[in-house]
Amino acid sequence: MARSKGVTIRDVAQRAGVSVAAVSMALNGTGTLSAATRLRVRAVAEEMDYQADALARGLRRSSVGAIGLVMRSLDSLGEYAPRGVDVFSRYIGAVSAQAMDRGLSVMLVPDLTKRPTPPLALSLDGYIVTMPHVDNPVVDLLERREIPYVTLGRDPDRPEFTDWATEDEHLSFRRIYEHFAANGARSIALVRGTDPNAWNIDSEATYRAWCENAGITPRVYRSAERGGERGGESVAHTIVDDGVPDAILCHTGRQAAGVLAGLTARGVTVPDRTMLAAASDSEHTRHSRPAISAVELHAVETTSALLDLLQARIAGEPSAGPVLTTSRFRVRASSRRARPGA
Repeated sequence: MARSKGVTIRDVAQRAGVSVAAVSMALNGTGTLSAATRLRVRAVAEEMDYQADALARGLRRSSVGAIGLVMRSLDSLGEYAPRGVDVFSRYIGAVSAQAMDRGLSVMLVPDLTKRPTPPLALSLDGYIVTMPHVDNPVVDLLERREIPYVTLGRDPDRPEFTDWATEDEHLSFRRIYEHFAANGARSIALVRGTDPNAWNIDSEATYRAWCENAGITPRVYRSAERGGERGGESVAHTIVDDGVPDAILCHTGRQAAGVLAGLTARGVTVPDRTMLAAASDSEHTRHSRPAISAVELHAVETTSALLDLLQARIAGEPSAGPVLTTSRFRVRASSRRARPGA
């Protein structure tokens, strides 16, 4: 896919009413410009979305043999190494190893719309964007720059966009609800996140459809991803106040660990009084007592599909997406009961 030429240093100089040398000094923090001029030039460069690195401009039309990885979930979370959450590191490791097998390097890039942007960020051959949000500025930027990209998870803003891959979340969630039902659950609560991505949007739709089909009244609770365990613990108290359901499914391991702590504080036993599971495995789910049933995502299979899609998109080939991969639901003590009648 061809790249747009983009804004040059001369464009910025003309807009700001200064020389090219003045723009260079303002952006590099050198020279004897006044503070007012320096601030004005930087504001103009920001407004024009100017990338100052000359090497990046020179490489814009040629392959550099490297791709970018943007973790939108971690950008939103505000930290890149949340304690006990290993799903993101598994994806990063899988992408990096498989990319090297294909002769590609991988650059981990924080939010592309925030400054300072890594100098070569907009010169990479393409991007994998994980969990794009509604009104996602990173995707908008890649679109404007005509930089090829694929997404981990459906882009909720672009129903026509098919270059994405993910685990078959609809199947994963249904498998959990059916497991709960087979173990006697007649009321099930869902604790989802607040990020406006397809993971949250589509999973709630799947839950409501399953409840309608099963004749169950849906109970949906929201806890911000950045709230972690404390957020889950707070939701647990609300759930108990509303009436303890037979089972609870949390989107993240941190939420599930917090819900378990909150239930325990209120004297609600797991799994005897209510069963508990998470839609994403983590150290929290594996090390809790009781250990929490969780979906184990297959990062290798999914990232392989993403790299296939991205390389095809870079080459200008037709999309073969979307691609749905498999996952495994690991049943642990938090939802393991004797079957009714056993």
